[in-house]
Amino acid sequence: MFDLPIEGAQLMAVEFGDIVNYFSVYTGTLFVFALLFTVLAIVSLPERPMDIVFGGDAYYTKEIPLDLLRFQRFMAIACGLATLGAVVSGDIFNFTLFGSMIGITNIGIVAAVKNRHVLEAAFQYGIVAMVATVPLFGGAAIVLASTGTLSIWALAGVAAVPLIAKIFLVLGVMGEGMAPFYIGKAEITRAPGAPYVLMIHVSSLLLFLRVVEIVLTV
Repeated sequence: MFDLPIEGAQLMAVEFGDIVNYFSVYTGTLFVFALLFTVLAIVSLPERPMDIVFGGDAYYTKEIPLDLLRFQRFMAIACGLATLGAVVSGDIFNFTLFGSMIGITNIGIVAAVKNRHVLEAAFQYGIVAMVATVPLFGGAAIVLASTGTLSIWALAGVAAVPLIAKIFLVLGVMGEGMAPFYIGKAEITRAPGAPYVLMIHVSSLLLFLRVVEIVLTV
């Protein structure tokens, strides 16, 4: 396809005008991982967290409200669908839209938890995600202004995208995808609702791997 080592062989391309969504070995692999974890979010049963009292034999399980589980499952599925779109999008602007949706759904997965520490962490991450939209969409705007197109298919191998635009895209993804700012926040990553909270890690990793491929391709 692009005759670039990072992509591997071309598997399939779906054209919508000058927007060409494509499956290479690289993007196809990311798509399979995103699809697998989205299916797991759909079919998996939620956890029942257990608290253990240190220094004794006491332990008890927590009951997660049904409405919370439904909301978390919905947001996890939405996060998975946004990740599917992000890893195969052939348009930089569409990629930024999917990236922003991943940030919103990541917040939604934990924002419904009625725990002060979790809500505080989600609020802080929400601020990071909102700020990250500036470099994310700013990078796409610079690409359009400097090249006249947002099609990754058209820009591949041309080396016409300014370095500052690539830096902005990476910074935006780092904020939207929780990495590295909040990926270690225990209040978020240990929030009740596994396996749905797992989508935060998966979407962050796949989104970052995709933006690396984009900046190396264009």
